[in-house]
Amino acid sequence: MLLQLLHLSTPVVHTRNRCYVFSHHYYHFSSSNLFPFSFSSPSSISFTSPFCLSSSSTTVNSLVTTYDPPVKLVAIVGHEAVSPLNSASWEQVMLHTAKRLKWVDEGYELLVFTDECIQSNEQMAMRLERELLKADILVIVAITNEESVNWIKISSKTIENVICFDSSADLKNRLGGYDIHNEVRGSIFGKILGSSELDKTKDSNEVVQTVSEAWDRRSSDDIRFCLLLLINAYIRPVPILKNLRAKGFSTLNCMLTNCSRQVLNCLLDPNCRKALQCLNKCSPVDQVCNYRCIASYESANLEAFSLCVLQKNNCLELEAEVPTKPYVPPMVEFRGQNLSHEIAEDLFVGWLGSLQWSWRVVAGQNPAYDQFPCQYQLFYRGKAKGSFWYEPVFQVKTFEGQMVWRRRKYRVKRGKIVGTFYFSVLDNGVVSNEFWTIVDVAEDLSWGLFHYHGAARAAGQSYTGAVLVSPDGAFPNEREKKKIVAALDKCEIKEWELYFVDNCSCIDAPLGTPEGSRLHAVVKIDDPNWIHV
Repeated sequence: MLLQLLHLSTPVVHTRNRCYVFSHHYYHFSSSNLFPFSFSSPSSISFTSPFCLSSSSTTVNSLVTTYDPPVKLVAIVGHEAVSPLNSASWEQVMLHTAKRLKWVDEGYELLVFTDECIQSNEQMAMRLERELLKADILVIVAITNEESVNWIKISSKTIENVICFDSSADLKNRLGGYDIHNEVRGSIFGKILGSSELDKTKDSNEVVQTVSEAWDRRSSDDIRFCLLLLINAYIRPVPILKNLRAKGFSTLNCMLTNCSRQVLNCLLDPNCRKALQCLNKCSPVDQVCNYRCIASYESANLEAFSLCVLQKNNCLELEAEVPTKPYVPPMVEFRGQNLSHEIAEDLFVGWLGSLQWSWRVVAGQNPAYDQFPCQYQLFYRGKAKGSFWYEPVFQVKTFEGQMVWRRRKYRVKRGKIVGTFYFSVLDNGVVSNEFWTIVDVAEDLSWGLFHYHGAARAAGQSYTGAVLVSPDGAFPNEREKKKIVAALDKCEIKEWELYFVDNCSCIDAPLGTPEGSRLHAVVKIDDPNWIHV
């Protein structure tokens, strides 16, 4: 079984203006921040049409240094076409995606047009035509109008990479300069069919399959991932995707040399083995499925396995840093007072003391976590001077249909800027470090918005998210909506990106705090309307 981790070769990666030769294979891995792979054959992705090094490249100590030109992407979306992301228009979704691509690399430029310009705006159509001449990738979304389809077919003939989603079957995908024939699967571009051209580019099948599966998950993170994967495959390497590449026999050797006992114990333990088998059935980049597997089949042996293989020995040689973009400013005052560290901690503590919890999560922007029902937050000061703790409690519906409770424990330290904090947790054997910001909290504590950046270095995963909280887990009063939207804007999050938590049937949650815990230092909780939630 362990040998299935490895699948070695030395393909040439097709990148613009240069060529690299190295082992480039994708692990079947988890996009959640906890567990980066499962035991299965990796999806091998290689590209076989190398370009030579450009004249802008230099050689220093036998290493190639390149100066990358911008990556030009153009998206054409159906005019007023509605996306499945809480009914936001596809134009809104792709414009927001353009901004989110910049967080990864300022050199990624995505221009968004609607097909209205093709049909009724000659000047804009001419501009679109000029941009298509410079495009590295054309993304077509929800285009069904016959006039638009015919115009795009003519105007995109010279573009090497064209990808179509939710569009007319007359529009074809093209990757690496080769047409990829497909039959439509529902409204998503679908199953790849064999052809003589495709035989020359058969490795593109894996790219297409991964992109298609990610698009089907219908989240803003996955839409951006689709574009990054295409850039990585056909234009130039994307650094944040480097952890998808297998390291060869060194991984297996590291595991057997340092962690043979933990590996064997995991394989002999039914629950740990179920976790690996469950992960094996998930798409490599389906963070919802992968994290649910881990949360469903937690065990001491799974924790020991990942602690040894990932955290202590880094057998996969992974790295990840806590993201710094977008920058999210903290709130600066509360109830007319300048925010202090003590007040900020009290806002986290929230309703604990009056209620059995600090906050309940209404919605969030990270699908890996916000899929779980009945989310409680417990913030409290510890016995030791200056200590502060966060314990989330949530339910998981296992793949056997059982509802089980899970609980984590984070150490919290104050950031340099008031209203910011550093969180750390050992979760299933892997350490995650996070940077949290208190974005806003209503004066009556009827709601709050907390943003976070995080990374699990040993798992090679970076992530961002935000949680909207309230005392009872229900969306705040409608009169607060304008303020909430303004707070989300500070995080560069759109309301349509939120995933709402199911807070029904939350019975017998394992709440409570350790004996000797301390609560509020400054803020008074004096609204009796919430005491009996």
